[in-house]
Amino acid sequence: MFQSFSGSSRRTRQVNLSGQDINPFEASSWAPTASGTQKTLAAAQHERHLRQIERERLVASKNIQRTWRGHRVRKDVANSRRQAWDLLDNQHAQEEDLAEPVLLEEINLLLAFFNYKNPEDIPRLVRLCHRLLQRSRAGQAFDSGMGRRLPLMVTVLLDALSLQPQPSTDIMVQVLTCIVEWNPSTANKAITQYYTILSDLLTMRDLSDQLKAKIFEAFAAPLVDRSDIEDRQGVSHDAYVGMAFSFLATPDLASRVGDMKPLAEAINIDILSQAILQDDSRAVLDDMNPESRLWLLSHFIYLHSLCSTQRQEPGYIRALSTILSLSANDIFGRIEVSQPGVLDTSDEEVGGSELPTRALPEFIRSQVISLVNKQSITDLLAKFDSEHGESRSSGSEGDDSLLSSYALTLLRTFPTLGEEIRMWLYQASVTVAGAQVPAVKLFWRIMKQTSIFTSISTNPKAALDILKKPSSSPVATSSDDTRDRDWRAILLFLELYAFALRFTDDEEFLSGGEVGMTEQQSLISRSRESALPLRDVKLLSVFLKNLSFTMYFHAASIQKDDRQEARSTLSSYFSTSAKDNNSKPELSTEFPTKDTKNGKNLEFLGIAGMTYDYVRNIVTRVMKMLYERDSRRRFLPPDHWLMTSRFDMGSFIPAVVAEEERQHQLNVEDGEDEEQSIEQEPTRPILGGRRSAVQTWRETAARERQRKTRASARAAVGPILEVLQNMPYVIPFKTRVQVFRQFAHQDQYRRRSGNTDPDVWRMLNMPFPGTEGNSRHHARIRRDSVLEDAFSQFFSLGEGLKEPIQITFVDKFDNVEAGIDGGGVTKEFLTTVTNEAFRSVDGPGYFVTNDQNLLYPNPAALDQCKDVLRKQGWQESDTEWNESITQLLKRYEFLGRVVGKCLYEGILVDIGFAGFFLLKWAAAATADSASELRYQANINDLRDLDETLYQGLLQLKNYTGNAEDFALDFTIDDVVSLANEPVRTITRELIPNGANKPVNNENRVLYISLVARHRLHSQPYHQTRAFLRGLSQIIQPSWLSMFNQTELQTLIGGDMAEIDVDDLRRNTEYSGVYVIGDDGLEHSTINLFWQVMKQLDDQDRRKVLKYVTSTPRSPLLGFGQLNPKFSIRDAGGDEQRLPSASTCINLLKLPRYTSAETLSEKLLYAVNSGAGFDLS
Repeated sequence: MFQSFSGSSRRTRQVNLSGQDINPFEASSWAPTASGTQKTLAAAQHERHLRQIERERLVASKNIQRTWRGHRVRKDVANSRRQAWDLLDNQHAQEEDLAEPVLLEEINLLLAFFNYKNPEDIPRLVRLCHRLLQRSRAGQAFDSGMGRRLPLMVTVLLDALSLQPQPSTDIMVQVLTCIVEWNPSTANKAITQYYTILSDLLTMRDLSDQLKAKIFEAFAAPLVDRSDIEDRQGVSHDAYVGMAFSFLATPDLASRVGDMKPLAEAINIDILSQAILQDDSRAVLDDMNPESRLWLLSHFIYLHSLCSTQRQEPGYIRALSTILSLSANDIFGRIEVSQPGVLDTSDEEVGGSELPTRALPEFIRSQVISLVNKQSITDLLAKFDSEHGESRSSGSEGDDSLLSSYALTLLRTFPTLGEEIRMWLYQASVTVAGAQVPAVKLFWRIMKQTSIFTSISTNPKAALDILKKPSSSPVATSSDDTRDRDWRAILLFLELYAFALRFTDDEEFLSGGEVGMTEQQSLISRSRESALPLRDVKLLSVFLKNLSFTMYFHAASIQKDDRQEARSTLSSYFSTSAKDNNSKPELSTEFPTKDTKNGKNLEFLGIAGMTYDYVRNIVTRVMKMLYERDSRRRFLPPDHWLMTSRFDMGSFIPAVVAEEERQHQLNVEDGEDEEQSIEQEPTRPILGGRRSAVQTWRETAARERQRKTRASARAAVGPILEVLQNMPYVIPFKTRVQVFRQFAHQDQYRRRSGNTDPDVWRMLNMPFPGTEGNSRHHARIRRDSVLEDAFSQFFSLGEGLKEPIQITFVDKFDNVEAGIDGGGVTKEFLTTVTNEAFRSVDGPGYFVTNDQNLLYPNPAALDQCKDVLRKQGWQESDTEWNESITQLLKRYEFLGRVVGKCLYEGILVDIGFAGFFLLKWAAAATADSASELRYQANINDLRDLDETLYQGLLQLKNYTGNAEDFALDFTIDDVVSLANEPVRTITRELIPNGANKPVNNENRVLYISLVARHRLHSQPYHQTRAFLRGLSQIIQPSWLSMFNQTELQTLIGGDMAEIDVDDLRRNTEYSGVYVIGDDGLEHSTINLFWQVMKQLDDQDRRKVLKYVTSTPRSPLLGFGQLNPKFSIRDAGGDEQRLPSASTCINLLKLPRYTSAETLSEKLLYAVNSGAGFDLS
């Protein structure tokens, strides 16, 4: 009966094919009730909104009405008071001297209604000013009742004077001066406006001399001390603060005012200095417009120079240092634009922000430059006496602290004049306890007495507590001040000591300053006198080692604390430092180098102008200089530099490799530019045009910003790598070699998609029709033109030269030599290229040798190329000129890649480079780092370049007479010689106008430094830069930074230690008859061979090794690292036959000799005669 009945009580599923989304809780056209509900709610909400708007309109209208009524009433009251004032004034118009009650009533009325925007009120004010001026001229002072209204009167006058120019300015300025002279405190509340108005008046056009004189009187009025009069206050610091920040910050004040002597006479420079040093003033200085701060600085310097006494009192120096440190970034670079001829002789760090491009105004530049003079440094040094140590122990800020602050500020602000500043300090002597002490030793004594030095040098883990800030305190304590003074003394000593080490030869350094110094001695013995005893050098190296390790390993956690730490209020020039008791390393991805809020570099422990990077770099630089000295002439214990106890050496290598991989991933994600500047920009142009100073500064600033970004990330993800790359000597050499090989293997794994075997990679990258594949990595090389063919076919690869290459040698008839390149031909190719480029007598001359036959780039190569181009008729503006020089530098770059390829593949080459040149390899990693860590030329490195020049400079440095006897000036001669051409000399100036500046006893240290810099850095700059650019394309510069110059030479050519025959035997492969069988026994001839090798002396062993592998030295990590493996194959049973070798695959082909005597005779004959394929 019910056909659809199924027995289920569930509701039948409804299928809607209309395409509409049915929501039971949503209104629809079939649900009018729901729709009505929604409309009702919306209507109610709209009505509530309208009622709220109406209520707000009613409230607003009431406020408007109330405001208008108040305004109208006030206006009516003011008008009624104006009428009353006019009536009162008219009644007494004929009276010259108003009675005091009448005058007081007029003042009260005017103060009640005056509005400077109302033009009718100004004449009333002028009328009242006349009456007050008449009263003042009559000698009648302001009574106490009137005095209470004078501060308001000052404000009214200042408001009126802001409407300049006007005829009544003169009278109003006079009255203003009278009031403030009567009681300077009347202007205290409006002191900023007071001096702002005066500066505006002085900048008016057509300013009369009479009005200018009255403005000068007004300027001096608040600065007068009235404490000798009853109910008067002494001079107010607020007045000096207002004058400094409102008046002295006026642009171009000196040119507008003219003679500023009257202003200088009214100022107490000591009180002005104290006002600038107030805590509140420091905050104002921080927030000032940079240009205004520069004008304040220049006027402050100028006014001091006009004072009757120009003594550099501590307060003045401290205030000057404060302003100067805050303005350093605004000065740096703009001075160079002002004087583009300045020779950059310093290696200072560039600020992180883009440098200004506008030249400094001439007045600012002249005043700022006037600070950098020998007299200012000498005057400060003269303040030292035998009691300077007591001033430190008593907790007061002594002259040593003041000198440190001022000298460091000058060094950071004027990097191009840094050499002169350091030289003046270095040459100075200080009388202590009746004896003359060099400045270097003085600050060493001060440094040794500091608690910072004592703690860090005795406890390796104390540095972290010192470098971390405690919770900030609003008030700086005496311990904070002492800590700041200690850091300043430490930093200045490091600056001076680094300067001294650059031209202190090894004999003087090792003497330990044993020679005494008398007043009659000249600068001649200064380097020996300034040398520290070796026991002190050891103590200093421990301090630097512990401090550097902490600053690199814990950089992320230390600077994270710095960013989170708000800058504390300063009671003196420097803020407080702090510590944190957490001694464990904290690895964080946050590594800020700037204050993210203010965009400024974070200060090191609050020391203004001293950044964390600067302190770390100067500490590392001095430590590296001591390490290099110790590497050259051992004076410290063998394991002195190691810090293996600070690491888990069992897992050290995997940890370093993991950090390197994280850094690589970070670089990939950031899209880091791989092109890096290897050294500093040259001091002279190379190609046709001259680069502008502005362009150079912009590029330098951009590189610096990129450097800091990269450094931040690196320190966060790789603290061990940071230590390894910046102070690698704390890790054993062989461990670093293993790390280097692991880095190279990991890079191969990434680049080749896991296929590190060359044959597998070649197979997977075989060219298919229409594709290039690995064809670019294959080359046909003529035996008689290996270098040129290699350059023409492989230069375009760039860093692609890292991949396996395949070489086909052809003879002069273009016939292909037999053989397959399984790696041996590649080794032979690389060895041949290096021999032809570096060792060939008739080679291209890209490199030259010193007296020890060690190689370095030919410093005259560019000049020789230019001479050839001139003889061909080309000029510097011609395209061919630039193209020829570019081609020459490309060849240097290619040679860098070839040497890098040998290092990358672990192929040893028998070439030796000069030590100073290898130092630049290690310093190449810091090309994107602060310049303090880049290669710094010094007199000791000159010995590796030119022994004669080195001895000549030593003679000049140690000459007991007048250095002018040498008839030298600040020029240097570069010699250019071409084949079959007479030698040509090019004279170049070391400093601007150097030809007219003779070398004397005072500046000979600077001359020696500049000569070393020119010969070692400037002259071969472009050749070296090109070579290192090519080298860095194959080998990461950070990998090379793990080694010093001696270790790098070992990495290139192998270990000079005695040949380990047992190690060679364990890592030798056999083929042919000599293959070891299942019994595990060696062939009898093989046994004889190893017996003979044991009996040979080390020199003959090296000959055998070179005969087979082309290098006489063993690999650093043993023969297990030799690539290809050392191998021996039988060469038949003819015992009259000589052994032969295939150096391309490190193969010795040894006949089956039956006696040791025969084997020894034939082997030595072959290796001594150079027997190869021909004699075998």
